[in-house]
Amino acid sequence: MSTNSHVWTYSLPAALLLMAPFDILASLAMDIYLPVVPAMPGILKTTPAVVQLTLSLYMIVLGLGQLIFGPISDRVGRRPVLIGGAMLFAAASFGLATTSTATVFVVLRLLQAAGASAALVALFATVRDVYADRPEGVTIYSMFSSMLAFVPALGPIAGAIIADRFGWRMIFMTLGVLGLLSLLNALLRWHETRPASAAPLQARFGPIMRSPEFWCYTLGFSAAMGTFFVFFSTAPRVLVAKARYSELEFSFAFATAALVMIVTARFAKVFVANWGIGGSLLRGMLTLLVGSLCLTLGQVAGSPGLLTFVVPMWVMAIGIVFTVSVTANGALRCFDDTAGSAVALYFCVQSLIVGIVGTLAIVALRGDTAWPLIAYSSSTALLTLVALGLLSRRDAS
Repeated sequence: MSTNSHVWTYSLPAALLLMAPFDILASLAMDIYLPVVPAMPGILKTTPAVVQLTLSLYMIVLGLGQLIFGPISDRVGRRPVLIGGAMLFAAASFGLATTSTATVFVVLRLLQAAGASAALVALFATVRDVYADRPEGVTIYSMFSSMLAFVPALGPIAGAIIADRFGWRMIFMTLGVLGLLSLLNALLRWHETRPASAAPLQARFGPIMRSPEFWCYTLGFSAAMGTFFVFFSTAPRVLVAKARYSELEFSFAFATAALVMIVTARFAKVFVANWGIGGSLLRGMLTLLVGSLCLTLGQVAGSPGLLTFVVPMWVMAIGIVFTVSVTANGALRCFDDTAGSAVALYFCVQSLIVGIVGTLAIVALRGDTAWPLIAYSSSTALLTLVALGLLSRRDAS
């Protein structure tokens, strides 16, 4: 427990109101932008591949940045890292609202991701500092999962409405304003929680990198989050460009997958209690494989649409919730003394796998079909099952 945790005396609702905006904004910066992705090549006078970079590089930098900011937060504290990240996120968002140049747009997206990365690692390190040994910790993680399920449900709808009424620039102006409001709240109320003792910098990553549990559960997290990443990267091209959905119709179809995640998350405590951490990961990977099979049948048998593309994603959404409900605890449970570094590496590895492997799947297998989603989800799920089997065999011996 942090020696500074006595200053973090907020009630649970007050703590969530303070912390949740930073978690939500990091995801919202991806999802609210999706409805205008098909139009961005024309707006920026560039290619669809460059626009895809604004999604993929955001995900990669979101993870790589945490590898830098995690140790910094262990060294200088959570508050300065969070405040600096929020400032950078807001400034980059306002910059994105003013540019029409592809190169500048990509650079500003990288800066926006770096700011989100710093805020995220400080946020989750703070949660571990204050709530690691308190029952409220389970509630906070569950609430974060539920909130993040709302973001992909509502974000694209909000983006479509904002773009239709005020133009695409207002999407990023909205992100800037929300980031600025969250920053002002944190300046007034976010107290430092970093433990007084800190492990030497060179000792932080070694034990984590050598942990089989860390790699197994991080791979499972990558399988789940990458499945959703490839889905929202391909869905605009499949449903808007190919199936001829309007931006608003696409947003509502996209939201149904997120709603399935919300409903499933309501029962997270029940299935984790019954299945345990390993059992929940096992069932999550098996559900992803079932969804991939349904998606394959839909791709082969029919044209893209609700039944052949979105409904199979509902099955995969259930598997995503089964998985992400337990992977953080499975990967990080042995590293309370270096929470900032452990959280940073967890998110970094996940973001690199998702950003690089997911993008390669999209580029190599036609991003206007279901094949990238099928390939990514099934291959990473199978690898995770192999890792889980090896881990179970080691524990049994």
